[in-house]
Amino acid sequence: MLNIFLNLVLSNNKCKMRKVPIYATILFCFIAISINAQIFKAGAAFRVITPNPLIPVSGGIGTPSPVTQKQGDLFARALVLEKGSTRIAIVGIDNLGWPATLADKSRKLIKGIAPENILIGATHTHSAPDAYGFPNEKGEVLADQAYLNWCVQQIADAVNEAIEKLEPAALKIAVGETKGKIAYNYYAPQLYDPRCGVIQAIATTGENEGKVISTLVNYAIHPEVIGSDRGILTPDLCGPLYERIESKVGGVAIFMNGAQGGMVTADNRRPDNKEANDYEECTRIGELLADQALSIVENAAVQKDPNLICVAKTIELPVESKMLRMLLDNSPMKAKISNGYNITTTINLLNIGTAQVLTIPGEALPNIGFYLKRNMHTNTPFLFGLTNDAFGYIITKEDFNSFERYEYISRTSLGEMTAEIFIQEALLLIQETPEAFGL
Repeated sequence: MLNIFLNLVLSNNKCKMRKVPIYATILFCFIAISINAQIFKAGAAFRVITPNPLIPVSGGIGTPSPVTQKQGDLFARALVLEKGSTRIAIVGIDNLGWPATLADKSRKLIKGIAPENILIGATHTHSAPDAYGFPNEKGEVLADQAYLNWCVQQIADAVNEAIEKLEPAALKIAVGETKGKIAYNYYAPQLYDPRCGVIQAIATTGENEGKVISTLVNYAIHPEVIGSDRGILTPDLCGPLYERIESKVGGVAIFMNGAQGGMVTADNRRPDNKEANDYEECTRIGELLADQALSIVENAAVQKDPNLICVAKTIELPVESKMLRMLLDNSPMKAKISNGYNITTTINLLNIGTAQVLTIPGEALPNIGFYLKRNMHTNTPFLFGLTNDAFGYIITKEDFNSFERYEYISRTSLGEMTAEIFIQEALLLIQETPEAFGL
């Protein structure tokens, strides 16, 4: 618009028409600059974070398992969005979980985005190096600090590159139900959320006009087809998902997990009641999820002037579990502990066009995910699990230690009140934030 107006002024000054008054020129320039500053922009980038040489991988508490090969690379994948003075970054990292202490180190290396507007979530692959730094049964902390520090830098580099690549963009946003053998609830097969949310950023100007900048897929699933005890380092089903999306539409593919709890896992069941546990099965599921995601978003309306809001809230959760207290006390990843034994974390609520996104600092069970989604101010709700922090399972007080089936989940939860506090704080955040919309 600024260029159009200046051309008009110049053309008027070259002909015999009355010249535009200088004050009008200045006024229109300020208006044009203001409008230009409100243009929605997007940029994306990634970094490979596969360790070389390979190092052991972790599927949770205990001694990491040695590996002899890799199948697919691990990534840190970043999407940066901007409108006016609001700029946010969404990062997906191929790891079991990414504690806030590591994420905060990356935030300090990222220029141009407020730390509270940088969301870093783990895909939850069970075949990546240990990032928690929990001691094993011998009291040994075997996390590779040099590797983790390198990842910190790679995350920051990916976000900083995405900032440099910011360009005018539009969005396509959709949530739809997936079909086929992708996920199921290991405890109760039908009690899981089959909905998949997709945010796709598309360039609107220049040589990239019409091209996909990034496709973000949000779905609740455990990428544990291979697991941590097979001697293989892998992004699991997330790797084939990235490759499939990028081969079909281009841009940078990003996966953000949802409310997968401890039981919503990849549906790799065979007819003989056994499981397929190889990379071929990772490929089948990853490609199927990618195809479903692209189908869901394909016919979504283009949002040419989407709104962008990011709010953050600090909350405290009591650490009641004796086991987790011991692990936190002896981990080099020093969590923010205060007020006796409360752990401090951040939750975010984003409005991205018609999408509303809520972050979860752990593994919320699927019933919690359903409840939060139906209370969000949008028809396209997104939940980013294991984002901003990587605490254990988040289970309601009614279910906590109530069933033998939930014994392990209860034991590896911060405590009985975790879900209660998180849900109430999340609902307040939702109530205080305007409804999501896109134009």
